[in-house]
Amino acid sequence: MSAPTGSRRRTRPARGTSTRPDERRSPVAPGRTTTPRSGRTSPFFVSALDGSPHWLTGALAAMQGALLSLLVVVLPAVAAYVATSADPANEGVEWFRSVTVGAGVWLAGHGVAPDVGGVPITLVPLGVTLLALFTGWASARRSGVADRTALLGGTLAYAVLVGVLGLATAGPVGAVRGLAGGALVGGAGLAAGLLARPEAPTWREVTRPWHGRLPVVVAVGVEGATVAACAVVVAGAVVVLSWVLAGRTTVVAIAEGLDLDTLGGAVLAFAELAFAPVLVVWAVAWAAGPGFWVGEGTHFATDAVTGGTLPAVPMLGALPGADVAGGPSLLAPALLVGCGALTGWYLHRGLRARDGLRAWSTAVACVVASAGAGLVAALLVLPATGAVGPGRMAHVGASAVAVGAAVALEVLFGAVLVALPADARLRRASAAALVGGWDRARGAR
Repeated sequence: MSAPTGSRRRTRPARGTSTRPDERRSPVAPGRTTTPRSGRTSPFFVSALDGSPHWLTGALAAMQGALLSLLVVVLPAVAAYVATSADPANEGVEWFRSVTVGAGVWLAGHGVAPDVGGVPITLVPLGVTLLALFTGWASARRSGVADRTALLGGTLAYAVLVGVLGLATAGPVGAVRGLAGGALVGGAGLAAGLLARPEAPTWREVTRPWHGRLPVVVAVGVEGATVAACAVVVAGAVVVLSWVLAGRTTVVAIAEGLDLDTLGGAVLAFAELAFAPVLVVWAVAWAAGPGFWVGEGTHFATDAVTGGTLPAVPMLGALPGADVAGGPSLLAPALLVGCGALTGWYLHRGLRARDGLRAWSTAVACVVASAGAGLVAALLVLPATGAVGPGRMAHVGASAVAVGAAVALEVLFGAVLVALPADARLRRASAAALVGGWDRARGAR
């Protein structure tokens, strides 16, 4: 019997296929070569520039992130100018001067040292650096394309923007520092944002070409170094929190002594937030042992404090005083040893199920992890060291070499303390060596 005219013939789906709506693939935008990790797309993650060259998409995402962080820094400076424009002391000062000051602070977060009264301020406001990293991440995650060409185009555009602004404010030296700092900050933020895209590969897939070429021991040691470095930074933040709680009376007294109005207090708080991560790096140097200095002739360490006259900045009121030196403060390096113990536990879990390893493999991984943690600590100290003014204030910060070496040794001690006793291969080899030595000693009698 034939089917009625106009009716649709239903066909049974082939075996092994599914017609459920949630399993249908969504169309891939032009130029995309990968599918989302989640298996679906969201309108939030679809860029208005889909179909454009990937390098252009990356460059525009980089510009968006850079301008967003620049506005966050410049707008408070402009607001402060507007609020104080009626003050006779500001007569003759143009509003664009506030924009220049804000842009100088933003460039300082990228390593371009501003010049104040003929004195270069080389201490980097790491808070501005973190802000630029965040805005670059957010912009790339929202509007980027997870592609190597997009990353290169965005990094180049970001570096050129910072270099041009550095040339306009600090000359050729500022341009060179801007290019380097812009490539580092912009590239890191954009890379993190592009990896957060739904169609992006995982970090493990990205690093597989070089990660797979490394020996297993070294590869796990590098992962352990990441764990150790993060733990050390967290330990520094905990130390800063303890300083603030112990010195809150001094901080409040300094703030009240400045007699600032609401706007002035807000500007000061914003400036202190810009340098708060620097205080965390100093805390790591203090806990590691070498300590730090805030002005020539000063030294803040766990065993002794050589103080001097400090600027009237509330944040500096939280620095440990002479009454804190000695006693329980001498146990501060135990925090970094604890970071090493956490790293040793991670290394043990990463190596215990691996085949073909030797008795000394865990020890090598501990050395690699501790060396990586020390290197990261030294690199963090570099931008947190410099000048914040003329004379004695041209010496602020810590020794990157001393801090890096101390962190590496303390992390190594903690890692070895946990990882080696838990290593079954090492225990068997040690027991065999002891038995063999005992047998040889008995046979020699």
